[in-house]
Amino acid sequence: MQVAALGRILITVGLVLCGIGLVLVFFDRIPLLGKLPGDITIRKEHFRVYIPITTSILISLVLSLVMWLISFFNKK
Repeated sequence: MQVAALGRILITVGLVLCGIGLVLVFFDRIPLLGKLPGDITIRKEHFRVYIPITTSILISLVLSLVMWLISFFNKK
């Protein structure tokens, strides 16, 4: 593997990690995310369980669309 290719991979991984970090920091400010119908929250006296089923499906669909668009426009 060439050094330039390794550098591009490291930069891409770094940008992806920064993006994930920003989403985690501002997650509470994104409206409706985590509060959609189908997201399950169980609260008891000493614990809370949160299962974001609908939110996970929505994020998966959006990421799949983005990846498809990238691959569609990347074809030469």
